[in-house]
Amino acid sequence: MSEQIVKIVIAGPRGKMGSEAVKMVTETEHFELVAVVDSKYNGQTLADVDGFGPLDVPIYENMDQCFTEQEPDVLVDLTNPKVGRKHMEIAFQHGVRPVVGTTGFTDSDIEELSNIAEEKQLGAIIAPNFAIGAILMMKFSQMAAKYLPDVEIIEHHHDQKLDAPSGTALKTAQLISEVRTKKEQGHPEEKEELEGARGSNFEGMHIHSIRLPGLVAHQEVIFGGVGQTLKIRHDSIHRSSFMPGIRLAVDTVMKLNVLVYGLENIIE
Repeated sequence: MSEQIVKIVIAGPRGKMGSEAVKMVTETEHFELVAVVDSKYNGQTLADVDGFGPLDVPIYENMDQCFTEQEPDVLVDLTNPKVGRKHMEIAFQHGVRPVVGTTGFTDSDIEELSNIAEEKQLGAIIAPNFAIGAILMMKFSQMAAKYLPDVEIIEHHHDQKLDAPSGTALKTAQLISEVRTKKEQGHPEEKEELEGARGSNFEGMHIHSIRLPGLVAHQEVIFGGVGQTLKIRHDSIHRSSFMPGIRLAVDTVMKLNVLVYGLENIIE
């Protein structure tokens, strides 16, 4: 028996992640890309935009209009933190399930959006990172922290990333904090000779952010113990690494009626 066709709208199709998502959706047999939402090319199709080939997919600037005319099942939002929440709220209003790869959501954002999802009985997924390997890195780090609670996180991203530290680094720290007793690390009289030298501080764990051209998304979690260190590292060297996670999220969100924050919560 063939799978049910999932009608999808992508917000942010011209971005590096968005263009990969367009390719993934159009190549997945049970997905149908019914429209995209963009700040340019309103009223045209992706076929009119360089790099997309002969895709007769309409482009909308107005998300309300897009949802009203196309009646999609899922919104895949790969825009930026400034508009990600707004897009989720519009999706909920139209009965559309959002899958969001935008980071920068606060705890209060997650709580408020969770309440809306529960009220509407609509599934939603917000994932700081869609790379399956990155999710495993976070899970392995949480396991290690039970035995090696002294830990620092170094995340490396391209120089166009807007938020620091990354959503993945914060999510990693949050997962570790669930099994680690909060404590300050390093010498009790440690002093930064240059402010920020020790990075940000999350319950005593230090998080360091590197931004350079040529990078995509990379993270190393370093644990220290008596006479030993353990390093757990993940590298996304191309944005295609995120597509299996987005595909999984789209399939999963159709079965949910609550908001899930973090892809690790839908991986066995």
